[in-house]
Amino acid sequence: MVTKLDTMGNKLGYYLNSSKKILGNRVFLLLLLISILFIFSSYSYDPFLTELNLKSVLRNAATDSIVAVGMMVLLISGIFDLSVGSVAGLAGAIAGRLMYYNHMPVGLALVAAFIPVMLVGLINGFLIAKVKVNAFIVTLVMMGLVRGFVRLVVKTGISGLPDSFVRLSSTKFLGFRMPAWYLLFVVIIISVLVAKNSSFRKLFYIGTNPVAAEFGGINIIKIRIYSLMLMSGLAALAGLIVTSRIETALSSTGVGLEMRVITACFLGGASFRGGKGSIIGAVLGVFFIELINNSLIMANILSYWQGIVIGSILVITVVIDSWLTKD
Repeated sequence: MVTKLDTMGNKLGYYLNSSKKILGNRVFLLLLLISILFIFSSYSYDPFLTELNLKSVLRNAATDSIVAVGMMVLLISGIFDLSVGSVAGLAGAIAGRLMYYNHMPVGLALVAAFIPVMLVGLINGFLIAKVKVNAFIVTLVMMGLVRGFVRLVVKTGISGLPDSFVRLSSTKFLGFRMPAWYLLFVVIIISVLVAKNSSFRKLFYIGTNPVAAEFGGINIIKIRIYSLMLMSGLAALAGLIVTSRIETALSSTGVGLEMRVITACFLGGASFRGGKGSIIGAVLGVFFIELINNSLIMANILSYWQGIVIGSILVITVVIDSWLTKD
């Protein structure tokens, strides 16, 4: 005999399972949330739909999204990198100093800026994969070390950078500035690699069960090192874009970047347990956060609330991830 309690229990179980399916499809959920936020902001704030504001949202989201792509690759494999903001600042600082004080050609300065940045990724990878030091400890320490070096390089800031460097971000193509095209290129390349390349596909196996992956013959050390170097390279690209856009190398470039992109990646389907995530999800997560920040600015809400909101979103997404992955 079926009681009312049994019926209520069945309905509750049905709604919980339905909720898990909706929350589990992060791309669909983010598209829905972005649409709702977009409609709300459009009706609430007159300047929101202006071309200037929408392109500002795209420009700001582009650099964070480039870093989020690399962070998603790491999170799929079960690790993360807290040094990305400092690495972004390092690339801009070195390039700016070489161009301004040493009068180095822009192309050479950009190449030279990537060398120490890739070294940071290599050191992170070696310590995490080979020495087996916890990724949180390694990248947290590296974040502080690199930020200190950035301050030594730029001091109060380096402005008056060459016009050819500024054009790297200010040039328009088909109505959009170059950062949007850099992002599109990165998303296409990394998405194809994650979907088709065997080494990138192994990231999912490593994230799901690193012990089984190692017994299965996967070279975890090599893949971890390469993925952390890729992360540093993408962070450097973002840092150079920001430096080009503001026409100044600052010691504050990239501050808070790690929190924003990690939050975006969890919104986009990543998990602390690894083995999950999508590149498109990471990008949508960044755009969702950027729309929230933009709406807060439109509402004349003080800037420090942005950090509070992002932190709150991270807590909520971690709780949801724990619920979805609970056995």
